[in-house]
Amino acid sequence: MTMSTVFLNGDFLPEEQASISPLDRGFIFGDGVYEVIPVYNGHLFRLDEHLQRLSNSLSSVHITAPYNNDEWPQLLNKLATQNGGGNLSLYLQITRGIAQRDHAFPHDTRPTVFAMCNALHPVSEVIQHDGVKAITLDDTRWKNCHIKSISLLPNILLRQQALDNGAAEAILVRDNNVTEGAASNLFIVSDGTLITPPKGSKLLPGITRDLILELALNNNIPMRETEISMAALTAADEIWLSSSTKEIIPVTQLNETPVGNGKPGALWTNMIKLYQQYKQDYNSQEQED
Repeated sequence: MTMSTVFLNGDFLPEEQASISPLDRGFIFGDGVYEVIPVYNGHLFRLDEHLQRLSNSLSSVHITAPYNNDEWPQLLNKLATQNGGGNLSLYLQITRGIAQRDHAFPHDTRPTVFAMCNALHPVSEVIQHDGVKAITLDDTRWKNCHIKSISLLPNILLRQQALDNGAAEAILVRDNNVTEGAASNLFIVSDGTLITPPKGSKLLPGITRDLILELALNNNIPMRETEISMAALTAADEIWLSSSTKEIIPVTQLNETPVGNGKPGALWTNMIKLYQQYKQDYNSQEQED
């Protein structure tokens, strides 16, 4: 198997040569943040938006950004190129760095910067045709879900519980309102209106989430950001999950009950076409630039 190239603390090197100290606070405490950026045909998708979210996460956890917005694109584009371009999922992680174990922030510690690429595969035709099953679970995570933290154990446990129950995703419920999925943002369609929970500390401000809202606005699709109750979720005509790597997935079964007619809905069909057209236009513009 061909080994990929990774980036670690200023160097591009084969992944089997990359090593990180066991005293790194990312390993000891999960003290760090991350981004996942899709790459289509060699072009990093919505990079400015991803870098802004990265900056917000770093600021929230008091880690000084190791590169600026002129340096990040050069570094990440070079990594994508060294991994063959094409369609990739680029993972970027920044931790507080290496220090003796102590809960207090260390002084004068250089952040650890790691990035890698994996092949990005399109959502299967089966899922596009049939959708997926989801279940609802209590949102047991912390109160700062807007930070893209590498401390993902609560999300992992919730998603695994969904998988163990034959579902693709857990839709999380807090105070009788749904927030998001364990690894995705959430939309419902009710009486022709697209609805998603508002941004805040209860959910991650998804890049794909924001793009869906932009596309809805630009194409005269009624939409609003508001709290979604459990009752509204169970009565929804359509339910969608969104993420940077999975794009937009229709949920056709919720807690063993069909959503709508049990097939992907008309608005999802329209939105996925708009999304794919946006990707094509975006890549064409990147090539021209």
